[in-house]
Amino acid sequence: MNTIEALLGSLQGDARVAQVLVGAFWTAVVLDTDPPRCGLASALRGETHDEGPPVPDAGRLLKRSGRELAMLLRSSSTLEASIGMAAFNALLDVDEAACTEVNAEEVIVERGAGRRVAIVGHFPFVERVRRAAATCWVVEQHPRLGDIPAERAAEVLPQADVVALTGTSLTNHTFDDLIGLCRPDAFVILLGGSAPLTPVLFDYRVDAVAGTLVVDVPAVLRAVSQGATFPQIPGKRLLTMMREERS
Repeated sequence: MNTIEALLGSLQGDARVAQVLVGAFWTAVVLDTDPPRCGLASALRGETHDEGPPVPDAGRLLKRSGRELAMLLRSSSTLEASIGMAAFNALLDVDEAACTEVNAEEVIVERGAGRRVAIVGHFPFVERVRRAAATCWVVEQHPRLGDIPAERAAEVLPQADVVALTGTSLTNHTFDDLIGLCRPDAFVILLGGSAPLTPVLFDYRVDAVAGTLVVDVPAVLRAVSQGATFPQIPGKRLLTMMREERS
């Protein structure tokens, strides 16, 4: 079973959808619960929509339940899958007692000090990791100066002691291929606002998940609707869930 099917199969509850918001950079899905629950995911867009609308049912999504929206995570349209990822995160019953309020950056710097680190996705903390690590590779679909193109991931990931994977690898369906390139003894962290805070990922060679829990729904929606980038979104907690140390 691939990771997406395992995640979707782990969902327990369902709820009506109150709002779907696709902003310039982030997607939010709000469930009609008491209190309302909101999930976030990066808004991933294809370069064109020559083959038809990226979200064929746009304008009618509120007719679906949260679980039905979450199933869009299977979609080959990255924008539709982004809505699915946000719905999945909204449905998650996050065990806050199993999480610590620590930023992924701190975990990566601590685990990667003096070691070989590969980061999939150009995060703002890359330069700090480069200063701490013996070697730091950054693998990017849209590489900047010093980054490695995504198609060379197979050269880099097997060499890394610590691997940081972006949560959007679930949305764009590259996660299974990327995790398959990691050494069994490598420490792997999945991170970002899209990353689901669920222990299901521990069964798929992930050692830590650093994600987001929305605590102020109106504040999050207001920011997302106005084109906020992730650091500009208030009303969220950054949590990290760690698996038990492997023997």
